[in-house]
Amino acid sequence: MSTSSTRPAPDPVGPGQESVWAYPRPPTLEPVARRLRVVLGGAVIANTTRGYRVLETSHPPNYYFPPDDIAAGAIERAKGASFCEWKGRAHYYAVIGGQTPDQRVEPEAAWGYDEPSTAFESIRGYVAFYASRMDACFVDDEQVVPQPGGFYGGWITRDVVGPFKGGPGSRGW
Repeated sequence: MSTSSTRPAPDPVGPGQESVWAYPRPPTLEPVARRLRVVLGGAVIANTTRGYRVLETSHPPNYYFPPDDIAAGAIERAKGASFCEWKGRAHYYAVIGGQTPDQRVEPEAAWGYDEPSTAFESIRGYVAFYASRMDACFVDDEQVVPQPGGFYGGWITRDVVGPFKGGPGSRGW
């Protein structure tokens, strides 16, 4: 089995869309005034219009929520960490949503940065959620599609086009 490192041609971009292949490398951070919501266990556990998104070549945006806009008790610090060459060392959270008997706990289903790099200082203490591990995530009223694969946490909406890194054969992009 071989993995292709050949970058595919970008998908066509329609009106009101952005290509992830036009996003920069190194990535950039920008504020988002659109409504962002996360649902787990049938409950809205995060809801903001004060988020940030990270834009990086070949990735759909990752969205970061201010801690004040996450429901009390919905996240607990978890073991585990990873390192991003651009943002720094990330830590993980278990995410808890819903009421008993419907409560769900998703281990290591969100992440954040205690000491991000200077370029990403604005997301210090903010939290990003893996859409694939939640009941649903929304940008405005659109339910997002999770970025392919298990490592990256991008949120795909109608206004971003790929192809997206994370699926089979995309490791070398």
